[in-house]
Amino acid sequence: MARGTLRIFLGAAPGVGKTYEMLEEAHRLGKRGEDVVVAFALDHGRADTRALMAGLEIIPPRRLPYRGTEFEEMDLDAVLARAPGTAVVDEYAHSNIPGSRHTKRWEDVDELLNAGINVLSTVNIQHLASLGDVVSAITDVRQAETVPDDVVRRADQIDLVDISPELLRQRLGDGKIYAADKIDAALANYFRLGNLAALRELALLWLADRVDEGLARYRAEQGIEASWPARERIVIGLTGGPEGEVLIRRGARILNRVNGGDLLAVHVRAADGIAEESPQALEAQRRLILDLGGSYHVVTGEDPADALLDFARSVNATQIVVGISRHKKLAGLLESLLGGGVGTRVVRDSGDIDVHMVSHPLGGRGAGPRQQRDLGRIRVAAGFILAGVVPVLLQMLLLLNPDQNVATAALIQLAGSVAVALVGGLWPAILAALWSSLLVNFFSTPPVGTLTISDPQNLLALLVFVGVSGAVAVVVDLSARRSKEAARARAEATTLGDLTRGAAGAEDNLKGLLEQALDVFQVSGAALYTSTGHTGTGTNGSSGWRLVARAGDVAPAAPEGAENIEQIDPTTRLVLSGRTLPASDRRLLGAFGVHLAAQLERQQLAASRSEVVRLAESNTMRTSILRAVSHDLRTPLAGIKLAVGGLRQPDVHYTPEEQQELLATIDECSDRLDALVGNLLDMSRITSESVNPLIKPVRWYEVIPAALHGTPAGRVRVELPGNMPEVDADAGMLERVIANIVENAVKYAPDSDIVLVGAAGGLSHATLHGHPAGELRIIDHGQGVPAESVLRMFQPFQRLDDVPQATGVGLGLAVAKGFTEAMGGTLTAEATPAGGLTMVIRLPLSSGTAYDQNAAQAPIQAQSALLRRHHTRPLSSKEGTL
Repeated sequence: MARGTLRIFLGAAPGVGKTYEMLEEAHRLGKRGEDVVVAFALDHGRADTRALMAGLEIIPPRRLPYRGTEFEEMDLDAVLARAPGTAVVDEYAHSNIPGSRHTKRWEDVDELLNAGINVLSTVNIQHLASLGDVVSAITDVRQAETVPDDVVRRADQIDLVDISPELLRQRLGDGKIYAADKIDAALANYFRLGNLAALRELALLWLADRVDEGLARYRAEQGIEASWPARERIVIGLTGGPEGEVLIRRGARILNRVNGGDLLAVHVRAADGIAEESPQALEAQRRLILDLGGSYHVVTGEDPADALLDFARSVNATQIVVGISRHKKLAGLLESLLGGGVGTRVVRDSGDIDVHMVSHPLGGRGAGPRQQRDLGRIRVAAGFILAGVVPVLLQMLLLLNPDQNVATAALIQLAGSVAVALVGGLWPAILAALWSSLLVNFFSTPPVGTLTISDPQNLLALLVFVGVSGAVAVVVDLSARRSKEAARARAEATTLGDLTRGAAGAEDNLKGLLEQALDVFQVSGAALYTSTGHTGTGTNGSSGWRLVARAGDVAPAAPEGAENIEQIDPTTRLVLSGRTLPASDRRLLGAFGVHLAAQLERQQLAASRSEVVRLAESNTMRTSILRAVSHDLRTPLAGIKLAVGGLRQPDVHYTPEEQQELLATIDECSDRLDALVGNLLDMSRITSESVNPLIKPVRWYEVIPAALHGTPAGRVRVELPGNMPEVDADAGMLERVIANIVENAVKYAPDSDIVLVGAAGGLSHATLHGHPAGELRIIDHGQGVPAESVLRMFQPFQRLDDVPQATGVGLGLAVAKGFTEAMGGTLTAEATPAGGLTMVIRLPLSSGTAYDQNAAQAPIQAQSALLRRHHTRPLSSKEGTL
């Protein structure tokens, strides 16, 4: 059974008339005698649509219960049993109610098509999966129902139902789309004029792309190579030279003259190697074409002109932009004699594609990078020496047998010319061939001993010898050069691969690339400079340049007078010192420059991102501080104001007990206000990264008594072993850390005692970044904190839901964590095994000199008195220290 056909009516927005057009098409098919049924269609409360459904056979929908409500869905089995010629199925992207055979309605339609039933359906542009985020950004409405684009693209026919945004808004205002109570809200939101214009453009562009795909498929099936100017496409040919930017901008200006079109830049790379191209220029041109909304492509071909034309025809280009030749007049004349340059051949063979030959500053000047074809001075010099010596030695060998004829002498000398070509290249081999011919003529051609040739056959033999020697020399020279170029290209490819892998690694940096340049180019120093934007001598001795990064033992010279300077961009220079690089290394040096530029840009983006994140956090902090000031700080101020106001009333007399109560209220509110302001200031210091701890050896017993000051008596128990080791910390910060944690525990575990526990020296297995650490645990047996809320607990301005707002601004643990990390430690939270929360403070063990035990007894005794106030376990003489 043949598969049915699918026809989709596509609209830019609800109300454009998709269902209306679909039903009208159903009536037209019915009048032609086709069997048409309405499998599922909604009138959406519109009278015109409801009137069109009259006269058509309608298959009753199924009613499915879902969450206490019945919903109507297409009765797929009934439609299959009816087996009409054409079925009308509205809302192609609809999601079926759970319990249906398929999840999506388009899957139902697919089953109808497989049964040989033709289908008419509708879909809006916002329901296409690829455009969901775009439509959401335009309309601020996220579409829950979507259909994959390729499913819609498989439709046999797509009809665009289009009306202007103004007419659609008018229809909406007339009540033809929504009920009267929804019109004003729809006009002010989804159906804004700008929204509708943008959705309409999306629909037109999406459909244009599908039409373009169909055109390309048709041209491929029919074997049509000629360009069909259905859509403006401009192809820009890039050679890798600096003139590419001029060509790209010219192509963009040409495209701007028409509404819509594509801009494609293509770099044609020679199949036998990379000849005239600059990696820096190509990278800059790639970025430029992307910034202008175009695309960048690279193709490889034996002939640049043919490769460019093949690419242009493959994309159905309408215009080609190429630059005039950079070769000088003599080279240009030679090109003309040989058939013309790339631009000339593109114009000649372009057919119906328009070609723009663009002039540029480098045209006809011979400027731009050139491929180096030198075999090396040493090899060439050795070749010239062998060209003079080898023929003489071979002739001396021939003289040992005077009966040798001219042919034998010519063959032996030919072997010598080949040997010279292998060593020195073309010109030494030509010299060897001429010198050999003279020797053969003098010693082997009658009359012997003269340069006269009596026999014409001998003259012909010598001419053939010179010609064959020259041809062999050319072939051998070309082979040797190609072999050397291949080895160089292989080495460059390996180096570029290493550069690419390094640049993609997370640990890569500018200095790493510069150190790699030292090894690749065998130089002693490498540096990267950026322009400061002003003239004058900078701190590094260079005029207007700032040193960004450097590598090597020898400091590179400033850009003005360095041995090797590579311009990465107008404001960045790569400088190498130690030796002058040969011209053959310039292309690879340019590749290094491109990678350095990318790495520098990545660092700048990372710095910008960090700054944006910091500013966002600071803004959030300022907002939270203002919120805290507006509410939490006013509570203790109100208490102070109320108590002071009562005491100052002259006509009210208080008893001594009442006066003490009011004074106690003032004292308590002042302490609370001081704590709130202190936490706010501390959090401000932490977020602004201005916390500078004074690190020194600290014992836990030195800071715990002060940290517990103000804690209700009997709530805290301290159980520290006598030989807890010193830690590196700021005593003041550590005191605030412990005080904030204990205060938080007292607040959130009101029915539990708080225990401070530490490990004795040598018994703690705590580590910090792989090194031994001192550890203090603050344990409570309260309600605890859910695992998913532990990380959020350390964020600023966080409270548990059941704690009153007046108990603080939620900064205690955030400040404690910030101070702990500033001292090089960590603050974590664990669940107490018997229920509750355990806060763990880890700080690095001190490497300083341990305290003298005898000298420590006096402060121990003094601190013991303070600890007893909190019902902590007193010290014994055996413990010596806390």
